[in-house]
Amino acid sequence: MGASDDLLAGEDCDPMVPHRCGLPFPSDVWTRSAEDTPTGKRVHFGAATLPSHESSGAHLSAEAFTQFDGFSVGQAPMTYLEGATVTGLPSLTDIDASLLASSPTVLLNTVTGEAVPHFAELDLTSDDPAEQVLMLRPVVRLDDATRYIVAIRGVVDGGGATIEPTEVFRALRDGTESDDPTVAARRDHYDDIFGRLADAGYDKADLQVAWDFTTSSLEGKTGWMLHMRDEALATVGAAGPSYVIDEVVDAPNQYIARRILGRMTVPLYMESVDPGAKLVLGADGMPMQNGTGEFAFMVQIPNSATTGTPGFPLQNGHGLLGSLDEGRNSWLAQLADEKNYVLITVNFVGFAEDDESVVLSAIIEDFTRFGDIIQRQHQGMINSLLAMRMVRGDFANDDAVKFNGVSAIDTSAGFYRGDSQGGIYGHTYMALTTDVERGLLGEPGGPYNLLLNRSVDFSPFFAILNTQFPDHIDTQIVLGLAQMFWDRTDPITYCNHINDNLLPNTPHHEVLSHVAIGDYQVSPHGAHILARGVNAKSVTPAYRPIWGIEEASQPFTGSGIVEFQFPGVPEVPLTNVPPQDLGMDPHDEVRKLQVSRDQTDQFLRTGVIEHLCSGICDPE
Repeated sequence: MGASDDLLAGEDCDPMVPHRCGLPFPSDVWTRSAEDTPTGKRVHFGAATLPSHESSGAHLSAEAFTQFDGFSVGQAPMTYLEGATVTGLPSLTDIDASLLASSPTVLLNTVTGEAVPHFAELDLTSDDPAEQVLMLRPVVRLDDATRYIVAIRGVVDGGGATIEPTEVFRALRDGTESDDPTVAARRDHYDDIFGRLADAGYDKADLQVAWDFTTSSLEGKTGWMLHMRDEALATVGAAGPSYVIDEVVDAPNQYIARRILGRMTVPLYMESVDPGAKLVLGADGMPMQNGTGEFAFMVQIPNSATTGTPGFPLQNGHGLLGSLDEGRNSWLAQLADEKNYVLITVNFVGFAEDDESVVLSAIIEDFTRFGDIIQRQHQGMINSLLAMRMVRGDFANDDAVKFNGVSAIDTSAGFYRGDSQGGIYGHTYMALTTDVERGLLGEPGGPYNLLLNRSVDFSPFFAILNTQFPDHIDTQIVLGLAQMFWDRTDPITYCNHINDNLLPNTPHHEVLSHVAIGDYQVSPHGAHILARGVNAKSVTPAYRPIWGIEEASQPFTGSGIVEFQFPGVPEVPLTNVPPQDLGMDPHDEVRKLQVSRDQTDQFLRTGVIEHLCSGICDPE
C-alpha cells in the first residue's frame, strides 16, 4: 500500500511531528498518485510545507519538486524528538546493531522485508537541542522505486527517560480516538505500516514515531543523462567532437613536453554555455540539443610519450569548484611523465570555478535554483565523456601531438583519475563512460547529503545558508531537498552501476579508491558507502576493518579501496561536524605518494590491485 492522495486531510504540515512543518522527512504524505511515473507517485508538497528564505519570507516552491517520482536514495530519514539523545542507538562503530530485532531505530525495505544497515545521529551543527533533528544514515545505497518504513523506539532524553510519542502518533499506534483529521485519513495506511513492521519482527507497542517514504525511480534519476550521452556520442561518432587549438606551449615544465589549449565543439543541451543556464527539454521531457557549444580543454604530453612510446590518455577530474588548470599541478605532471600518460582535462561545468557565483546566488536568493546547477552538471559530465572520445579520436592524429612524425597518443585504451570532487563525480563518470575501462578515484565520498556538514570546505557555504535558514532543522530539510536534485548526478545514484547492474548500453568498469584517514574535506565515511556500492575489496594489511567490505590479502582484479594513515592525523569525528584543525589535512597528500602512483599505474594498465605498502599504508 502506498500513500493515498490525501493522507494529511488537506494540511500542509504533518501534525505527527508538530515541532516543524516538513518533518518527518522524507515522507509519503507528500506524494500523490501518478499514472505517468515508474513509481506511480509524484512528490507533492503543500504551499507552506517547505522552509522559507529569511530574506524574502517566501516558502520554497513546492512546484519545483513535482518533477520527482519519489525521494532520494541517499537521504537520511529524519525527525524531531524533544530532548533526544543517541544513547543506546546504532552508531558508526556498531552498525551491526541496526540489523538486530532489538534495534531502537529501524529502516525497513518493504520489498525485501529486510532491515537496512544504518547509524543514528543528532544534528550537532547546532548546540541548541530544539534545533537538533534525529537522523538515520543508511550506510548502503537505498534501492530505487522502493517503499521504506522508518520506525523509532526507546530514544531517551538526557535524564534517561523514554521520550513520549506525540498525541497524533499515539492515536495512530494505539487506535484511540482523535479530533485530528489526519488520524482518520491515514488509519488504513498506518495499519499497513504496523503490519509490515510486525511481519519483520518489530512490535508497534513501544514505537515513538513511524512513517514511510518511497525512493525515486532509476529512470527518473538517470534518464536525462543517458539520453544526452547516447545521443551526443552518436552525433560525434568515433572521430569525437571537432575542436580548435588556441595555444601550444612547449616545455612548460620539466615533465611536460607540450601543453595544448583549445576548444571542443560539442552538442549543447543547455539554453546557453553560460553558468546558470538550464537544460532545454523537449515535449517528451528529455533534454533536447540546442545547437552546439564551445568548451575549453587542455592536453599535456609528457616527455616520456615523445620518444617512440606513445602514452595512454588519462583524464583528470578537478576538485571542488575548480578548473582544468588543476592539470598544471606538478604532482600530476610528474605522474604523467613517470608513467607515460597523456593528460586531458576539462572544466566540470555545473560545479566549476565559473559556477561559484551561481551556487551562492541559489543559497541566498532561491534555493530551488540549485536544481539548475544540477541540470548544468549534466552538460559538464557529457563534456567530460566527449573529451575522452576526442582525444582517442581524430585529435590523436593532429600534427600538434606528433613528434618526429609519430603521434604521442596511444588510442588503444584510455583511463580516468580524479581527486576530491573529481573522485566523487568519478563514480558517475565511470558508470557512464563507454571509452574508459578503469579509473582511480582519490578522496571520494557520497552522497553529498552526508558529506556537506562533515567538510571544512562546506563551512563558509553553511554559514551563508544559515543566514537564510537560521533554524538548523530548516537547514537539514533544505539539504534533503537539495539531495533530491543532486541524485541525478550524485555518485550515490551511480555507484551501484559501475561493475554490476550496468546501465543500458554501458560496459563493465572497475575502480580503485584511495582514501586519506582523517580527511578534513571529504569524509571517509562517505568513501565507505561508495566502496560498498562498487563491490570493492579492502586491500590488506589495512589500517582498520571497514564494515560491509571484504578484505583481500593477495593481488586481485576487480574494484578496491586503500586507506592511507598519515602519522599524527586522527580519524574524522563520528558526528556530523568537520574535523577540527589539529594539524595537517591529509586530503591532498595521498596522490603525491610514490606508492600511490605505482599502485594507480598498475591498476589502470593491468586491472590488478596489489598491496604495495610496507605494512599498513603509512607514509612513514
